[in-house]
Amino acid sequence: MTDHPNTTIGRPARIVSISFPVGRSLDEVGSLVDAEGQRGCDLIALPETFLGQAGHEPEPLDGPTVQLMSTLARRHHTYIVCPLDRRDGGLRLNSAVLLDRAGSVACVYDKVYPFWSEFDVQPPVSPGSQVPVCQTDFGRVGMAICFDVNFAAIWQQLADQGAELVIWASAYSAGTSLQAHALNHHYYIVSATQESDCFVYDITGEQILYARGDGLQITRVTLDLDRGIYHYDFHLDKRDRLLAERGQVVTQEKALEREKWIVLRATQPGVSARELARQYGLEELRDYIARSRQSIDALRGSPFRSDA
Repeated sequence: MTDHPNTTIGRPARIVSISFPVGRSLDEVGSLVDAEGQRGCDLIALPETFLGQAGHEPEPLDGPTVQLMSTLARRHHTYIVCPLDRRDGGLRLNSAVLLDRAGSVACVYDKVYPFWSEFDVQPPVSPGSQVPVCQTDFGRVGMAICFDVNFAAIWQQLADQGAELVIWASAYSAGTSLQAHALNHHYYIVSATQESDCFVYDITGEQILYARGDGLQITRVTLDLDRGIYHYDFHLDKRDRLLAERGQVVTQEKALEREKWIVLRATQPGVSARELARQYGLEELRDYIARSRQSIDALRGSPFRSDA
């Protein structure tokens, strides 16, 4: 069960995904990021190892790629997810570096499940072992990379740490594989790929948009990270009281009858629907499922294991 407070009160987050195949120079990519930064946004995401990997020397964290993106993040006061073929001492890592609005390194995620071909480059890519989630000024952001999409434990760890938005940098599209994680864990997912496409999935698992370009796809989407999703179980009377007493600032955006889920959102700037829901005793869906799992496992006397 997560214990991370909602810190997303205020305007929704403006997210930009820039997708393109490997082959562009660092200067070309920098120009794309610079142009999007000038438009105004909260986060810009780039594809996995967008400068290439095979035949390339990995860079240190303070190398030219991160230095340039750091300058652009600071110039435009935006977060940037900068994927990188990274050198750390004697290790080669497939990384995604989150830079904050001041251009500082806020978080580094090292791909936990490199693809098989990554063990053939020299030196081979080493698997990462941590799945961090970073608190930004618009919400909690996590990252995953390409082949990671196939391994449920990564996505569960992102949920357990309260991720509200997951940026997935990749060489390919994945499609409904990503949708499954959004559906199961109730965070937004935005992709940036070498396939020149972008998927955006809602906290309900619904596809918000899919866009594909001819060699370049720039996708701009605004996401309200304060929207909350709740199960009907034990909540309908609390929802009714919340809407009766605070209906001028929060509304039920949708009810998913088959799933028995409801989605609440604020209708007034500066109001948090999720915080109000908490005050009225509503428990967010993934917290409800996590608490149920833990409580029932305790009654059993041990965690349920599929290999038991």
